Amino acid sequence: MSSQQVAVCVPEKLEEWLPLMEVAAKEVFAQMVDSQLSLPEAPSPIVANITAMVGLAGALTGVMSVRCEEEAAALITSRMLGINVQDAMASLSDALGEICNMVAGNFKFKIPGLGDGCFLSPPTVVRGGDYEVHARPSIPRIHLRLLLENMPLMISLYVSGANGRLKRN
Repeated sequence: MSSQQVAVCVPEKLEEWLPLMEVAAKEVFAQMVDSQLSLPEAPSPIVANITAMVGLAGALTGVMSVRCEEEAAALITSRMLGINVQDAMASLSDALGEICNMVAGNFKFKIPGLGDGCFLSPPTVVRGGDYEVHARPSIPRIHLRLLLENMPLMISLYVSGANGRLKRN
């Protein structure tokens, strides 16, 4: 990034970015997982036992995450690596972390001024059934619920700051 600051126009309502997140996720899953994501007909609670997170820094600061059940993560891993689902268990964290990284990268390049002005951290992955994801209540966030072959997954974006206008929802 040059020494010049990049300004990002953050929408007044982050929900305006949901279509971009959806396209970014669908593109990554089609290319890397050979799978089509779909929108659920009705919202349902996300029960997840694996969460991958990627930090954003620079023109936009925050975290993007991908949450799903181990069964969905195993399918993602097996398709990414071209192996059977049973053999995929050892590589779940790496694969889901990489998917999260790719969705975040694809998403940031869809927003003018953000592609080269925002850096991604290496992915962090949390596994297990007894955890909750917490963020300060004042941090704007959006959640995109999708289905991977009828298995729910959720992609979330938490925005803690921006080099531009950041308004609360």
